[in-house]
Amino acid sequence: QKDGAPPPGAGMPPPEVSIVTLAPQTVTLSRELPGRTVPYLVAEVRPQATGIVKERLFVEGASVKAGQPLSQLDDSLYRAEAASARAALACAEATLNTATLNAKRSVELLKIEAVSRQDDENAQAARQQAEADVAAARAVLDRAQINLAYARIDSPISGRIGKSSVTPGALLTANQEAALATVQQLDPMYVDVTQSSS
Repeated sequence: QKDGAPPPGAGMPPPEVSIVTLAPQTVTLSRELPGRTVPYLVAEVRPQATGIVKERLFVEGASVKAGQPLSQLDDSLYRAEAASARAALACAEATLNTATLNAKRSVELLKIEAVSRQDDENAQAARQQAEADVAAARAVLDRAQINLAYARIDSPISGRIGKSSVTPGALLTANQEAALATVQQLDPMYVDVTQSSS
């Protein structure tokens, strides 16, 4: 010290020391982020058959149920195909009935050697061929009935349907790229929120 000067801080009161006790506690962090609501399910309705739109069976913007008819196509051609397939099946079944009776009769006649083994084998083969024809005719009928059912376009899911892209009289093609309408399931629904990694 020069000239007997007091040391720095001499004569001042000592500084106060504060004590803090650390304890764990729950802290809620909140942040505002942009979000966008997204439907739980989205289904674009497309035709599975070709035809003219005969009638629109829904109201745009309304709620629809799964399986509810949305549009009806002109199904006269599909009805005719189903009727033709049904008639072909009946004809095949009648042929099978005759072939079955002939095959049974041939087995009995073969036992008493009234027919040759070759004739019996031919009768059995004719019965099997008739059974195959019935199966084929039944498959054709099933396909015709499926196509007929496709003429009525149903909603694949429950939800709210949007704007229709076609009107009655419009020509639709099977599995076309443009959707007739879109159904969105909004209950429940998602909310997509984005947050940066930082």
